[in-house]
Amino acid sequence: MLVLALDTTSRAGSVAIVHDAVVRVENAGDPATTHGQRLPLEIERALEQANATIEDVDLFAVVAGPGSFTGLRVGIATIQGLAMAQQKKVVAISALEVLARAAINALHPIGAWMDAQRGEVFAALYAPDGRDVLIGAVSARPDQVLEAWGHHPGTRAIAFIGDGAARYHDLIAHRAGGAASIAGGPPLAGLAGKIAASEPSRATLPHAIVPIYIRKSDAELARDRAAHR
Repeated sequence: MLVLALDTTSRAGSVAIVHDAVVRVENAGDPATTHGQRLPLEIERALEQANATIEDVDLFAVVAGPGSFTGLRVGIATIQGLAMAQQKKVVAISALEVLARAAINALHPIGAWMDAQRGEVFAALYAPDGRDVLIGAVSARPDQVLEAWGHHPGTRAIAFIGDGAARYHDLIAHRAGGAASIAGGPPLAGLAGKIAASEPSRATLPHAIVPIYIRKSDAELARDRAAHR
């Protein structure tokens, strides 16, 4: 099975080609340009590097959020268009789940943290298998997340992963002492493609894919503020 996977949840994002659950190609993007500007060429380049064409793709995968609202819309629309044209299905995966799978730890829960800007993180707590959700996804200040997680049983030691964990490394280390491990986030497309290849039953028709939003957009927040004046 050949899977084309795309992640646009961050400014860089990534594109990957996965063949029989093995990542053949994975390229991170250039954060200096927008996804809309570079996506067609990045996808074309990844297929060429894998000696494949778009017609060879059996399944598509997209990291559907959380993340940049514009990036999510561009990435999902791109994958929907490709999948519809090829009459193939799509597996949509949460970026937090992909991070948790990247940090599978046999001993401790996994804290997936993404930098959400505005002094916040997108965060979710997973079981050590990287699959079961112990505390659902939120968008909140890092100290608020740590405070909430501190009341959950079995969280004295957590394996933190993601660019949010890297950004707030000092805060996590201060709060958790030596009980936490902290790692930055890897590119997500390759692992998203592997998840899709190993769990094809998760695939849906392209039009059914929707972004995973955890917090409101700036426009929605502005409307809310205006409505309460």
